[in-house]
Amino acid sequence: MERQPRALQVVLLAGLVALVAFPLVGEKFYLQFITKVMIMAIFAMSLDLLVGYTGLVSLGHALFFGVAAYALMLLTPEYQAAGFWTSLGASLGIAALAALVVGFFVLRTSGIYFIMVTLAFGQMTYFYVHDSSHLGGSDGKYIYVRPVLEIAGWSPFDLEKPSHFYYVALAMMVLVYFSLRVLLASPFGRVISGIKENEHRMRMLGFATFRYKLVCFVLAGALAGLAGWLVAAHDGLVNPEMLSWHQSGQLLMMVILGGMGTPSGPILGAAALKVLELLFQGWTKHWQLLLGGFIVLSVLLLPRGLAQLFESWRRD
Repeated sequence: MERQPRALQVVLLAGLVALVAFPLVGEKFYLQFITKVMIMAIFAMSLDLLVGYTGLVSLGHALFFGVAAYALMLLTPEYQAAGFWTSLGASLGIAALAALVVGFFVLRTSGIYFIMVTLAFGQMTYFYVHDSSHLGGSDGKYIYVRPVLEIAGWSPFDLEKPSHFYYVALAMMVLVYFSLRVLLASPFGRVISGIKENEHRMRMLGFATFRYKLVCFVLAGALAGLAGWLVAAHDGLVNPEMLSWHQSGQLLMMVILGGMGTPSGPILGAAALKVLELLFQGWTKHWQLLLGGFIVLSVLLLPRGLAQLFESWRRD
């Protein structure tokens, strides 16, 4: 795998150690906040697989996030817990299937047309959910009990406890991060990078570029589904806004802010955006103006994202 700047490696390692130790000293509010940040980091990594490495800019990525969240809601009895692996597998499977169907159509377009078609699919699903009474309509629905994992009557963790949920989210974020690094360093990863650079040339070399892009689209959809499942289980609520283009737009800002096409960029972007939101909301009711100004300055000063801060430390 491509070596990252030594300074960034140190920062990531220190950050991981801090995350592991944080539940020992952190208050419940901040524990839940960081849990949400880690979930959004998984979501951002899923989009970066499309945008940063395959060159597919999607404004409908929240579709898979929301579909998986609603799948958990439908699989959870009203006052009982759903099975951990059953609900997780089903949610990821439904998100991957949705990505397969959508990808089969949208990947036949490119450029601005691809952006618009993904947006259209996302908005169609959003309005269907918004107007469906059996899905809770515009108010959404609650999930009263979080999924439970039991092995021969023994439960290794309890998602009702914030610290347990925190460590589950942390483990999944680390797993997704390293899995994507291995995938992108493999021959498959080299091919999708080549498709981003020059798809016509890759086709001339004999690669079935449509199939590679479709596999990548499905993988990204499944990872977005993982984030959706985690958010639904964490918040205990699903609503149509999870599928809206605003969600996809915010996610795209995280990827751009952190650095597209960099292993840790989506994590940095998700953390920076969520921390700044919390900070600015405490300062003024016009916090969105401050956040927008910060993003504009970041794009102007750091066009390759926050990860650019560490590039000068890269060893030759």
